[in-house]
Amino acid sequence: MSYNLLKRVIILVMTLIMVVNTASATMNVVIITDPTGQDPNGAAAGSMSFANNMFQSTFIMSREKHFAVLSGGEGNETPRLGAIVEAMKLLEQGSTAADAANAANNFPGIRVMTGGPTIGAAVGGSFDVYVVTVDNNGTITVTPSSGGLAVLPPGQKGAILHLRNTHGNPMFGTATAVRQETAVMIGKMIRDGYPATDIIGKVFEMVSKNAGEKYGGGADNLVSSITTGDMFTPQKLNETGFPMDEPYSKVCPKDGWSIAFPGADNYQTCPLDGTPLKTVYAYDALQTAITSTDQGVSVSTYGSDAPGISETTKEIVQSSVKKNGYNTAQIAKDLNSAINNGLLVGVNYVEAKDINVKENTRAVGVYFKPLPDGRTSPPWNLPISSSILDIVGNVQTAIGLILVVLVLFRSTLLDAFVKRRR
Repeated sequence: MSYNLLKRVIILVMTLIMVVNTASATMNVVIITDPTGQDPNGAAAGSMSFANNMFQSTFIMSREKHFAVLSGGEGNETPRLGAIVEAMKLLEQGSTAADAANAANNFPGIRVMTGGPTIGAAVGGSFDVYVVTVDNNGTITVTPSSGGLAVLPPGQKGAILHLRNTHGNPMFGTATAVRQETAVMIGKMIRDGYPATDIIGKVFEMVSKNAGEKYGGGADNLVSSITTGDMFTPQKLNETGFPMDEPYSKVCPKDGWSIAFPGADNYQTCPLDGTPLKTVYAYDALQTAITSTDQGVSVSTYGSDAPGISETTKEIVQSSVKKNGYNTAQIAKDLNSAINNGLLVGVNYVEAKDINVKENTRAVGVYFKPLPDGRTSPPWNLPISSSILDIVGNVQTAIGLILVVLVLFRSTLLDAFVKRRR
């Protein structure tokens, strides 16, 4: 994350704080299963809550330096912003996770959790956490900690899990027991060799079902720099995100074709081969989205929030990359073909410059421009000017009107013509 990018992130966070009641994430977790940073799925972080406005500012990630900053607490927006900015600044300067998280203690009521594959993890400020460590001999240690600073040292397999209940949550009072149960589960899964991206999906499942802190939020793969982005965050201000314990999409088991709810309600079988569709819950969709595979591509869309655009774009880009690699011209060509075929509706054609590729992190960003005047498809690419078509259209209308007059009044016109001949 460059200095300029850092400034843009800070401006974004400040803007969100000005226009919304900023979320206080009540579940934060950092999991490190490979402290060497070699496993592409060996470190993950994420947040969710029962509260509104779970935007990505609650799980900020640096793609270049592979750290996450998760925020929350009981304090108000201004000190939370200060703590986030201070923690990010320290991490950019090469500070440890412990030093960065400890900055939260200068901001009353605020919590900051940080972590990365090689820097360990830490939480500072106002918190109720379990620190999980797993030694090479399989020994699991689960240690409670409340307030101040708690640290998972660099080089240590383990996790830090924070969990409180939001006021108004119907399951208020469950956090203490669920926090311990989930921490023990994390330790067992680390011991048994599961990668961090698999474990975080199970954490989201257990917490959302058993503690009710269930709205996304989202998660980051801190090694491969893959994020769920806005998959689960609210579409509108001052609303809750997607419930992580509910069905998110249906998928073809063999071909991978998928469709998100509510559109998925219209499909019972795979349109490609007729096999029954598999229902995917949000916590599983999260795990899949941030897990790095040889064929995995993280696709982000910008410029249009029309229904279906994000999902369809992801499928087209992943297919294009699989066939032709990270070729921006070919990706643009495949997307434009989909626009011509009516698969992508409401956006204009894209060019290679509209495709942002980061091959080292297997990420592709697509920048669309919505069509004006409510049009659903771009104008045809014809060899004549559209203004000429407008003129022709007007001429045709005029000729048509004359023909109607001739039909309706042909006898009168004929009589007048005959009289003049005489």
